[in-house]
Order: sequence, then structure tokens, then C-alpha cells
Amino acid sequence: MAAAGGGGPAARELFAEGLLQFLRPAVRQLDGHVHAVRESQVELREHIDSLATELCRINEDQKVALDLDPYVKKLLNARRRVVLVNNILQNAQERLRRLNHSVAKETVRRKALLEAAGGYPQGLPGK
Repeated sequence: MAAAGGGGPAARELFAEGLLQFLRPAVRQLDGHVHAVRESQVELREHIDSLATELCRINEDQKVALDLDPYVKKLLNARRRVVLVNNILQNAQERLRRLNHSVAKETVRRKALLEAAGGYPQGLPGK
């Protein structure tokens, strides 16, 4: 943390660059996990729809009247919750995408500032 204190602009830039490099993989990994969960949510929603349709068909085909409506309602309620979770995940993924974009943009800006100031300080790779 001393580099972020009074170590001068080069030390602060080095600290900021290191922090950005530290955060980028975590943001990308989290984005990947959110994407995978969203895909599974879509699959689950499709299965619930299919199962509800099948229960309705079975109910119509039965000679003995079975009351499957409560089960269909439970499935539709579960589907509603899946859609809600999917919307929340979609919003979170969009925020992560914007954050990742901002981090990349800031990294480019800081590298350009460092290059304009005469190159990278010792120990900072010029990626």
C-alpha cells in the first residue's frame, strides 16, 4: 500500500496497473460462471414448459379424471422463478461486461499515459 501513498505518479500508476491486472481475471471468470448459469436456467425453463405441456396432455388423455392442475401451477410458478433469476443474472452479466470494458479501457489509457511519459517504470511489463 506504500506505493499508493506518497511514492509519486509512477508508483501510483504501477499500483493502479497491478490492481487492474489483478481484477481482470476475476471479472472474466465471474462473467463465465454467470453465462453458464444463464444457459442452464434457459434449459430448465424449457424443461418446465415441456413437462407442463405433457402433464396437460396426460390429464386430457386420462379416462379417470386426475387433478393435475395443482402440479401444473407449481411448475408454472417454478418457471416464473427461473425467469426471474435469469433476468437478475442477465443484469449482473451486463454490469460485469461494462466493468470489464471499463477496466480494459482504463488499462489502455494508463499504458498510453506511461508511454507518453517516457516508458514503463522498472518492473512493469510492456504488454
